[in-house]
Amino acid sequence: MVQTETSVKVARHPLVQQLLTRIRDYQTPTGEFRQKALQLSKFLVYEAMSELSTREVGVATPVGAAKGIALTDYLILAPVLRAGLILAEAAQELMPSARIYHVGLRRDEATLQAISYYAKLPDSLPPDSRVYVLDPMLATGGSAVAAISLFTNLNVETIHLVSFVAAPEGIKRVHEKFPQVRITTASIDDHLNEHGYIVPGLGDAGDRIFGT
Repeated sequence: MVQTETSVKVARHPLVQQLLTRIRDYQTPTGEFRQKALQLSKFLVYEAMSELSTREVGVATPVGAAKGIALTDYLILAPVLRAGLILAEAAQELMPSARIYHVGLRRDEATLQAISYYAKLPDSLPPDSRVYVLDPMLATGGSAVAAISLFTNLNVETIHLVSFVAAPEGIKRVHEKFPQVRITTASIDDHLNEHGYIVPGLGDAGDRIFGT
């Protein structure tokens, strides 16, 4: 299902790629776009969480004893508002016990820099924290770097970034500053245009998810 390039995983499963194709299509209506984006989110989060830490446990079945596992990470979901909410919805369905810290960032269209307008985080986090930054579009990398910085400043070492599509420029920027961050995406697209949008991309993910 997955092609791995250093710290980047590209999900190649046919179901993932079919969903990506539907949400790329500019003629896909809002209702269907949101439905397909939610399904795609679940696949990508599922794949990104394949590296969760575990410990062995025993369990009694109706007919005997069995060995199993329990998850051990302090799991945090960090959706970048507002488009990241679709990924958070899927992630929360998979891991309802995860903590959620919303990160509000907007892009200055003139400078293409990320501007923070909301981030309510604790003063510290447990050492076994594993953070999933959820942002459908990894374009310039500005928003991703800003969101990741919030958690590295709290000494979190294990951080994953989950995106629908990623531009090479965004991947490079993230890994230049945070080489340890793992990225899971459905596609590494061709490039950014002069406005900082991913080509071919899928347009503005937030606008298409919320019909605005």
